[in-house]
Amino acid sequence: MSEELLSEINWNDEGLVPVIAQESATGRVLLLAWMNREALAATVREGQAVYWSRTRASLWRKGEQSGHVQIVKDIRLDCDNDTVLLTVEQKGGIACHTGRHSCFFRQWQSDGWVEVEPVLKSVEEIYGKK
Repeated sequence: MSEELLSEINWNDEGLVPVIAQESATGRVLLLAWMNREALAATVREGQAVYWSRTRASLWRKGEQSGHVQIVKDIRLDCDNDTVLLTVEQKGGIACHTGRHSCFFRQWQSDGWVEVEPVLKSVEEIYGKK
């Protein structure tokens, strides 16, 4: 990805842009993450989702530890040039580090936030005992 194309994105003050990963087969939103210029360029080059981990301050190749990689099918930029949408094929059916299909597994109900999606694989099974 050329610097010219990267310069079209309205990066925030930290040099990041929010990224929504949407499952190509279902249209479900899987997660919201962040990318810097290097992560977006790597995503385009490799064809797999590469994000910027704010907690580790490093590139995060989705699935590098869990095996639940995201194969990128389409990349779009919103009308304000400040949000990226990835359409992905989610390998292994798990996008969330909690072992669920989507990171959006909590739903607001009258009594508060309720977990409405099951854990498909335990954290221990995915990452090993910690």
